[in-house]
Amino acid sequence: MAKKGLGKGLGAFFGDDLPSEPVSTEKDAGRPASRKSAEKPAEKVVEKIVEKIVEVEKEKMVKLSQIEPNRKQPRKDFDEEMLNELADSIRQFGVLQPLLVQKNGERFEIIAGERRWRAAQIAGLKEIPVIVREYTPQETMEIALIENVQREDLNPIEEAMAYQLLIDEFNLKQEDVAARVSKSRVTITNSMRLLKLDERVQQFLAEGKISGGHGRSLLGLEDREQQYAVALQIMKNQLSVRETEKLVKNLTKPKKKKTVPETDERDMSVFYRDLEEKMKSVMGTKVTINKKDKNKGRIEIEYYSPAELERIVELIQSIE
Repeated sequence: MAKKGLGKGLGAFFGDDLPSEPVSTEKDAGRPASRKSAEKPAEKVVEKIVEKIVEVEKEKMVKLSQIEPNRKQPRKDFDEEMLNELADSIRQFGVLQPLLVQKNGERFEIIAGERRWRAAQIAGLKEIPVIVREYTPQETMEIALIENVQREDLNPIEEAMAYQLLIDEFNLKQEDVAARVSKSRVTITNSMRLLKLDERVQQFLAEGKISGGHGRSLLGLEDREQQYAVALQIMKNQLSVRETEKLVKNLTKPKKKKTVPETDERDMSVFYRDLEEKMKSVMGTKVTINKKDKNKGRIEIEYYSPAELERIVELIQSIE
C-alpha cells in the first residue's frame, strides 16, 4: 500500500468525506470512520456551517461526467488499492452518502467526497447522489480539517500545514484554530513547530518513517544537518522517542572544559615562583609573573625611585 508523501492528503481540505449525519459510511472500503460520536465540540462547528442542509437542500442524482475535482486540490495521488476496495463496496451497497458539491458554471465542483467520486467511476456508475451547497473557501477548509483531524487521516506534517494554512490564509490565531478542532492551543503550537524541521525530516514524518514524537525531540537540535543525521539513526536503529530524547540531550549538552589536574597546577606554580626568584636575583628588585593561560602572561618589575628605574633599564639594555 502506497504511503502518503509530503502534502498528499493536505488536499483533503477540499476533497475528503464529510458525513452529514453521525453514521458509518463507505469511506475506505466500507470501514466505519473513526468519528466517535456526534457530541464532539468540534462537530458543532460543522453543524453550524452545514445546518439545515438536509431539510433545505435535498440530494439529487448528477452524472459523474458533470462533476469535477476542486481545482485547488493539491492532492494528486490516491491509493489505488483503497479506491478499488471502496469501488467494490459501492457496487455492493451503492453510494451511501452523497457528495458535497457547489455549482461551477454548468458543472459541479467537489467540496467533499472526491474519493467516492473516483471509486464510483471505477465501479462503473453513471450517476451519483450529491448535495449542492455554496461555501466560502474558509468554510470548506474548516469542514475538511475538522473531519480529517478527528479521523486521524492526516500525517503530522499535513496536520501542521493545515493549521498553518488556516492561520496564513484567513488571519486566524492559534486559539481560533484550536477552538475549531477541539484541541488545546499548546497542541496546535507543538504541531506547527514540526514545520521548523529540516525538509528531509519532514518528509520522513509525512511518510510515517518516524513519529511526531521523534520530530518534536529533533526540534532540540538547531542544526538541520544534525536533525537529518539523527533522523537517519532513528530509522536505522529503530530508536524509541525516549531514546531519541536522550540522544538529543547528549548532543546538546555543553562540553566540559578540560581542567589541568591539581598536581600539574601545583607543579606549574612552583615553576613560576622559581623563575620569579631567578629574575629577582638578576634585576635586584621584586619580579612577578602573572599568567593568563598556559601560553600567555605578563611580567611585572617593580622599582621604587627614578634612579632605580634608570638602573633597571640600563640592565635590560646590557642584555643585548
